Amino acid sequence: MAAKKINSIAILFFLFLLCDINFSIVESSSKIRARRPCKTLTFYFHDIIYNGENAKNATSAIVGAPAWGNFTKLTNQNHFGDLVVFDDPITLDNNLHSNPVGRAQGFYVYDKKEIFTAWLGFSFCFNSTEHKGSINFAGADPLMNKTRDISVIGGTGDFFMTRGIATIMTDAFEGEVYFRLRADIKLYECW
Repeated sequence: MAAKKINSIAILFFLFLLCDINFSIVESSSKIRARRPCKTLTFYFHDIIYNGENAKNATSAIVGAPAWGNFTKLTNQNHFGDLVVFDDPITLDNNLHSNPVGRAQGFYVYDKKEIFTAWLGFSFCFNSTEHKGSINFAGADPLMNKTRDISVIGGTGDFFMTRGIATIMTDAFEGEVYFRLRADIKLYECW
């Protein structure tokens, strides 16, 4: 009888221990550990959209438009359906006339009729004494938010296979012809 009682207590203790271990594993896996970025960078890129009159200075152009749109003016209804490609200068400060350290090359598509939003896919291409290679980005850009996070999905050269987050914000805009974005980049995987 005493042996059965000791065995029962031992089994209960073992089950309690097992449950506690499982709870600890679940609890630790649900926590997000804050990590420090391995590299932080800040750049500005300047977009001058072609409007039919500024071909010499334009750095972007509408290449796709809905049936009711055209290729020289962004459509109304939050520019829904417009596809824009760009080759914008990247600078270290917010001055368009500063020496560029690279080019922002890619596209954005205005993808929602009800609100002002876009989807971005682009690369920062560098060929300077400080940086060589590219950083690739992709993600949704809800333009009415003060800051927006998009994913850093890879890179080449100095940024080989990098991953991270870019927090972008509209730094300036002049109607529908010019805007400047600030990109605060935090890289969490650096090789």
